[in-house]
Amino acid sequence: MERWWTLQARRGDAPPDDLPVLLAVEGTHGPVIHGLSRMATARGARIGQRVVDARAAAPDLVVEWADEPGDAAFLERLSHWCTRWSPWVAVDPAHGPGAGALVLDTTGVDHLFGGEAEMLRDIEARLSGLGLSSRLAVAPTRGAAWALARFGPVRAVSGDMADLDVLPLSALRLPPDPVQTLSRLGLKTVGQLRVIPRPALMRRFARAKGDNPLTRLDQALGKLPEPVAPEEARPALRALLRLPEPVQDPVPLLPDLARLLSLQLDRRGEGARRLVLTICRSDGETRFVEAGLARPTRDAAHMVRLFDGKLDGIDPGFGFDAVLLEAPDPERLDAAQPDLAGKVDEAEALDHLIDRLSARLGAGAVVRADLRDTHIPERGERWQPALYGDGGDVALQERPPRPLVLLDPPEEVRVLYAVPEGPPVRLEWRRRRMDVTRHAGPERIAPEWWVDRPGTRLRDYYRIEDADGCRYWLYREGVTGDGRGGAPRWFMHGLFP
Repeated sequence: MERWWTLQARRGDAPPDDLPVLLAVEGTHGPVIHGLSRMATARGARIGQRVVDARAAAPDLVVEWADEPGDAAFLERLSHWCTRWSPWVAVDPAHGPGAGALVLDTTGVDHLFGGEAEMLRDIEARLSGLGLSSRLAVAPTRGAAWALARFGPVRAVSGDMADLDVLPLSALRLPPDPVQTLSRLGLKTVGQLRVIPRPALMRRFARAKGDNPLTRLDQALGKLPEPVAPEEARPALRALLRLPEPVQDPVPLLPDLARLLSLQLDRRGEGARRLVLTICRSDGETRFVEAGLARPTRDAAHMVRLFDGKLDGIDPGFGFDAVLLEAPDPERLDAAQPDLAGKVDEAEALDHLIDRLSARLGAGAVVRADLRDTHIPERGERWQPALYGDGGDVALQERPPRPLVLLDPPEEVRVLYAVPEGPPVRLEWRRRRMDVTRHAGPERIAPEWWVDRPGTRLRDYYRIEDADGCRYWLYREGVTGDGRGGAPRWFMHGLFP
């Protein structure tokens, strides 16, 4: 949830703190809750609950879709950052909605931080500094730490694992089906499962592999090994030039650095999405210059152009003796065959232009529309930095013509005369009266129940033309007798050229 809130704030679209927001993902029987804000938790919503059930109890909940691939990539980056506490860090597989986590094997390293308690406080403080809340626990086994972090009243477990006995069976990383089966047998806590004779349960769950309650119990108690296997770190992509004598201008060195980096990217089949140029002065001072890209590239000439004019303000001091060019976030980039007709790839040329403009003007100064698959016109796009979006590769359904200009927000108009349940015949907008000579519609757009609040009224859109030939796009909000308010209201929403 903190990551989603941060991304919304960067886009200038962050909701107020007192708004009950929940993040949803697709579940077996409809959307389920993946993340919750503080106010949504206060409304009684919980992770894993169906969205319809949560909104039935709290109709004012605001539903947004979670970015699961983005969350997974963020956890992967965070796992590398957490190697400051242990060299063995891995992303723990999600055991249900909102259950992604990191696991650290701190065997033999906790004394470097003053003990387990001090290490937990240090981790919590540093994560808080990043704007992230955390639930931490330390235990002799991976399963026990997972259980305590989510369900335990304490953050450390004793050697006999007695603190696990009071926890629910969900603390053993079990899905709902085996938990429900065990509940029907009268087993609801880990302690009750520990004392039950095993042969009967072994026969019942013989075909269950990763979801076998006895296997999960043995992993939590340390009877079955569950080692931490971190992802093997890949060599960094960097090109370094050490100079025998200091130079005053590092710009002539950039083409050689870009070619060296391009060769490394080509060997790995990847492209740079971000470039970091590090310039080291002979007196020990270091300067950093960054450049982002709209799409991965290993074009050396294009890399060099991104730094045009960005090194002019750097004080050389007594000269530079080392220059380093890195690609910290490479992405896969397959080789593409050039066009036999000699045509330029227009999409690639546009992205190169965006790269150069963003490098010169700033990433926030060049924006493009991020298209959304929605029927509500004002939600159809969001503006975001062009470097971080691809323009919205969304398959939109064929719809009636839309105006090029949308009013934000729509402006209420005064209808002087209208056909019952039909278009207006005469209206007043911005102190100007107009007679409708032609119209087309209605196009009915219903509220999106998973986003809009209960009681939101439907819209009937009309395309109209006045006596002067000007064309407009307006809608009637609600219909008479819909039980969701008083008389219908009219709004001007767009202008046709």
